[in-house]
Amino acid sequence: MYTRLLATPTRSVLLFGPRGTGKSTWIRARFPDVPTYDLLNTGESLRLNREPGVLFDELEHLPNGSWAVVDEVQKAPALLDEVHRLIETRGLRFVLSGSSARKLRRGGVNLLAGRATTVSMFPLVSAELGFDIDVERTLRFGMLPVAVTEEDPPDYLRSYAETYLDQEIRAEALTRNLGAFARFLEVAAGQNGQTTNAASIARDAGVARATVRNHLDVLTDTLIGCRLPAWKLKSATRQVAHSKFYLFDCGVTRALSGRAAYPLTPEERGPLLETLVIGEMRAYLAYSGLHYPLHFWRNHHGTEVDVLCETAQGFVGVEIKAGARWERRFNRGLHTVRSDLGADRTTCHGVYMGARDAVFDGVAVHPVLGFLRRLWDGGILG
Repeated sequence: MYTRLLATPTRSVLLFGPRGTGKSTWIRARFPDVPTYDLLNTGESLRLNREPGVLFDELEHLPNGSWAVVDEVQKAPALLDEVHRLIETRGLRFVLSGSSARKLRRGGVNLLAGRATTVSMFPLVSAELGFDIDVERTLRFGMLPVAVTEEDPPDYLRSYAETYLDQEIRAEALTRNLGAFARFLEVAAGQNGQTTNAASIARDAGVARATVRNHLDVLTDTLIGCRLPAWKLKSATRQVAHSKFYLFDCGVTRALSGRAAYPLTPEERGPLLETLVIGEMRAYLAYSGLHYPLHFWRNHHGTEVDVLCETAQGFVGVEIKAGARWERRFNRGLHTVRSDLGADRTTCHGVYMGARDAVFDGVAVHPVLGFLRRLWDGGILG
């Protein structure tokens, strides 16, 4: 069993997270006896889309401060006007969950003007499982709750990929050509963790470059992926400017690229380990309320740092390697960044698949689980 780290809110929240991360389970556990509208229920969704004012009529009798839940609110964006009215006139509080922000952010709908806090839910993280995880299994199957507990994760993950295409893309009419989107998705998943090359993806998927850019936006808006932007050192004049793109979960990445049923290959390990570590860093920053942005850095000579984060205490650089042995050459990018940003303001860490902590030329190197323990204890990002 596990306990989710996302805190129970005291005011209205917009809760976003990819499908399958456990939003509905968390809501039922934290708000077991409140009026709930599940918009995955087709009848309920049709009823409220047809007449959004029904929500006000059905909830206006509740006492001031009462809670109500609207699950998958993006399926009826007009309800946000009624939610706004109930917050303002009746003092109600809402949990509004969603697995896609596209219609809400792009449709000009009411986002409650600060009357609700936006929070994110991620797949399970190591801290929620007491750091009792098998890293090899996690790289292969990911950390979605069902993938962690399921006896046959590949079957679940294949079903997840099909459901995403059917319910998030087709049902929401996010593209006119589902077949082309599916081809794009497989190619994009195969390039997970790489610097975004729209021309290469377009060529391999057989679509236009403009279509690739739109589809990457769809992945971001449906919370399946995120961009890791390049950090621009002010003193540098020649650095990579394109972002990297990461999908949100190792298992989903492998399912979307058609690899869920197969053992890990050496080529997969590096990007998947980055996906795992960066995902945990994003979750830590969100759940702790720090919200520092993450970046990567690479110059035109190929020197790279996988993650660079500016915190209130200074800069943190993290290099991630999937090998069992740390080599001093892995420190090259960290030393370059530390030289540019100042040794007294920059802390450098390495993460690898080895078994022991070590220090190499001022870089603190950690096994994967050791790094994650320090992260969630506040010892990496503060």
